[in-house]
Amino acid sequence: MRDALHTGVKRVMAVVCSGFPYDMEVVSYGFVTDISKTDAENEERLHALIDDAEALGERLAKPFEPEMLPLETGVGAKD
Repeated sequence: MRDALHTGVKRVMAVVCSGFPYDMEVVSYGFVTDISKTDAENEERLHALIDDAEALGERLAKPFEPEMLPLETGVGAKD
């Protein structure tokens, strides 16, 4: 499970940095807080960003599924 998480994160970083002017070193530190905001406001912003990314993240995950997930076959296999 840990390997899958790390592979997924590395793939996302590669996607983000493949066509956008982001420094991977900066991206690797994660969510950037706004120092003019309170912790609660930054937490609220983080959750809003995660909510906004839900559908787009699903789309981005699809191409990596064959690499990350075992092949599901038989009754009950789902997309």
